[in-house]
Amino acid sequence: MQSEQTTPEDEFWARVATEGAPLVDPDPDDPAYRLVTFVLRDGTAGDATAGDAVADEAGPYDGVLALVHTVTDKDRHAGDLTPHLMERRPGGWSRTYRLRADHRASYQLYPVRGAVPGTARADWLRVLDGARPDPLDHGTAAGPRLPARDGRHPSSVLALPDAPAQPHAGRRPDVPRGRTVPAEVAGRRVDVHLPAGHRADDGPYPVLVLLDGEMWGEVLSVGDTLDNLTAEGLIPPTVALLVHTMGPGRPDDLSCNPDFVDLLADRVLPWASARFRTTADPARTVIAGQSAGGLTAAFAAFRRPARFGNALSQSGSFWWPDGTEFDAGSEWLTRQFAGQERRTARFYVEVGLQEWMLLPQNRHLRDVLTARGYDLAYREFNGGHDYACWRGGLADGLVHLLGGTTG
Repeated sequence: MQSEQTTPEDEFWARVATEGAPLVDPDPDDPAYRLVTFVLRDGTAGDATAGDAVADEAGPYDGVLALVHTVTDKDRHAGDLTPHLMERRPGGWSRTYRLRADHRASYQLYPVRGAVPGTARADWLRVLDGARPDPLDHGTAAGPRLPARDGRHPSSVLALPDAPAQPHAGRRPDVPRGRTVPAEVAGRRVDVHLPAGHRADDGPYPVLVLLDGEMWGEVLSVGDTLDNLTAEGLIPPTVALLVHTMGPGRPDDLSCNPDFVDLLADRVLPWASARFRTTADPARTVIAGQSAGGLTAAFAAFRRPARFGNALSQSGSFWWPDGTEFDAGSEWLTRQFAGQERRTARFYVEVGLQEWMLLPQNRHLRDVLTARGYDLAYREFNGGHDYACWRGGLADGLVHLLGGTTG
């Protein structure tokens, strides 16, 4: 009979065809973990950006790297990518990881031809340029794929069963759509997302200042998230100012720079108030950012609390200006919060458990803000320095900071 001729490999690939990838199994030793098997089938490593298996026209390859965001990066920083090389098996390749059941990460696959790539910056950039989404990920099971900038390919998303839900990340056809207006203010590009039904003679509207606006707007379509939250009544109709900060001036702008924060407070916010009827109430104003932007969001609430009454910091670079954890010159902003008069500001701070270079400093900030009596919501998610995590955390933070305000 045909079933008697079925091999374990046949069963393996049949399961992949049915369930998609990666495969997720219980850990027999600990119910809090899962065994996650990333796979690539022969002939499917081409330009599979739409989720379909596409023939690899370049021919066979010598290996496959699994690029699991932050998980792979740890070993890259240690100078060794070999723990993430998939193993050859009949019909393709696979690699199994043991991950906690609440893990979320973007990931890509990189077919290797020739030697395993090095870990120097130039080598790693070539890997990132050539990495592709998983052609077997079955699309949106863990949420929408993560788009990329600069001509790179999207990333697939892994979300294990206990990862925080992200119900507001994708576009919904039944939700009233807002609109985005490009503008320039004081020499800065600012894309303005207006909520559905926005009227210049209405309001005043709560306002969100979102740093790295070219990523959140043009790439990640954060307007969809804002529209979804508004339609569900989780936040009031809010005007979002998507400030472009990813150019060559980023290291200067997003490093506790008082001039940059003052520009936002004294030029950008008044402009938005005059043109789009946004509020001047700091309690209904949020500034949000990630990484260096998360540092800057907290600094804005420290420097100008009368304008920025709410700071949403995701994976903030609170080591600044010295990355040495125990150096006396590090964590400048945290030391300011500890030693200076308490500001009237609220904070939503989150950081990933996989962010080994940021976790201690964010916990230190948490402890200082708590000790000083600040209104703080703090969360640690099981993930890395990753927009796949941040897009859900941004929505959660906005609900926390704006959900109790009125339009």
